[in-house]
Amino acid sequence: MIRLVNVHKSFGPKHVLEGFTLDVVESETMVIIGYSGTGKSVAIKHIVGLLEPDRGEVWVDGREVPKLPRRDLYELRSHIGYVFQFAALFDSMTIGDNVAMGLRKHHHLEDAEIQQRVSEALELVDLPGVQTRFPAELSGGMRKRVGIARAIALRPKYILYDEPTTGLDPVTSAVIDELMVRMRERLGVTSVVITHDMRSAYTVGSRIAMLYQGRVQQVGTVDEIRNSSDPIVRQFIEGRPSLDGEPLGVPAAITSAGSAQTRGGERR
Repeated sequence: MIRLVNVHKSFGPKHVLEGFTLDVVESETMVIIGYSGTGKSVAIKHIVGLLEPDRGEVWVDGREVPKLPRRDLYELRSHIGYVFQFAALFDSMTIGDNVAMGLRKHHHLEDAEIQQRVSEALELVDLPGVQTRFPAELSGGMRKRVGIARAIALRPKYILYDEPTTGLDPVTSAVIDELMVRMRERLGVTSVVITHDMRSAYTVGSRIAMLYQGRVQQVGTVDEIRNSSDPIVRQFIEGRPSLDGEPLGVPAAITSAGSAQTRGGERR
């Protein structure tokens, strides 16, 4: 189980998370939605210890992540797959070596077993036999699938997806959505997905949480969010710029100049 309790995080004068609280239960896919720049990626980086909260608690399987010794933190990360927004593949490495990267870092395995896991992971994402190719030879959607393969090669308990369908056409996005559902059904993994894409959220989510002004505005099942009476949630999921002719008020994080940097990348 993943639990974030009253998490606060600021970058200089910018308050990004202000009492963020969320539980993710075993075998569910929790989707976090919200405006750009409101801290969705910041929230999940706390789960793997890429960021530490200014205040609050972050727990994974009964372990308080910010208080873990470095060795225990690395061990925890071996059970968490992370799918980056733009796949984050190394251009100079083959697809096989990209997928094997986490295995070589976190597991003491013979090379034959590593190659077997790489092959199995690529087959699961419908990319068999691409181990000797390079990222530049693949389409954007294929690179996203390689990113998922790298995550599942660890045989993780958890997978964190950061904007997995951003920049993809509708058909390719649907393929990625189907893969995320397949990972839950076949592997039983618990997942956290960050997305702006409501079609994707409704397809893959067990539950959906909306982050607004540093806190969870509402969390519920797909049907509960789809039929929400909360005006802030409704404005977002319907993509309306105003409610009843009056602007609802876009979070300051969206309009402020510049963006805070984290140890794990750009704030989103």
